[in-house]
Amino acid sequence: MTVALVLAALVATAAVLVVAVPFLREPAPAEDTLREPKASGKRALALAEERDRALSALKELEFDHRTGKIADADYEASVGALRREAADAMRALDPVAPPVPDPVEKVDAPA
Repeated sequence: MTVALVLAALVATAAVLVVAVPFLREPAPAEDTLREPKASGKRALALAEERDRALSALKELEFDHRTGKIADADYEASVGALRREAADAMRALDPVAPPVPDPVEKVDAPA
């Protein structure tokens, strides 16, 4: 039984070492550099940041409207522009998506 415990302890120690060694080594200096993104990568990053800013502002605006900090008129005046800004950034990030048709104005039905 003692031999089995010693063998189990050795196997457990070996397993821990095998898992821990890659995390304990220092990275090679050649692998530790940041590369400048290409122009397309910079554009995608800028569009993603624009999308995130617009969505964050939209979320904050909707929260403020729901909690009563912003009046209905102010909300309606601001929400459309923020939605368009977010949608434009998302469309630019995913140009394969089909275009969304422009909304058609509602026409009152004849009485």
